[in-house]
Amino acid sequence: QVQLVESGGGSVQVGGSLSLSCAASGYSYCLGWFRQVPGKEREGVARISPSGGGTYYDASVKGRFTISRDNAKNTVSLQMNSLKPEDTAMYYCAAHPFCSSWSGWSYWGQGTQVTVSS
Repeated sequence: QVQLVESGGGSVQVGGSLSLSCAASGYSYCLGWFRQVPGKEREGVARISPSGGGTYYDASVKGRFTISRDNAKNTVSLQMNSLKPEDTAMYYCAAHPFCSSWSGWSYWGQGTQVTVSS
């Protein structure tokens, strides 16, 4: 069983930056960030391999968001720059044994809200 607890998030103006962090009880898992707005399906944003050597981004955030992990502290972070109103969503930390796709993720945090206003 993997437990995930997010922190960070909040409100920011367009073009600003926010950082999310997630404490993960498990290890050797692919860790990722997803987001969801009401009425839409949850979508993958970024994921990182257990070693940290492999990172994957959705096209909508590539070049603006950076995912990283600290295996010594069992944490994964998402640095979000140049934020846009369409980045507004509930953001979830997630874990999966494999890092091959956005599908089939088993473990989820409780979510943290990110709001970008113009």
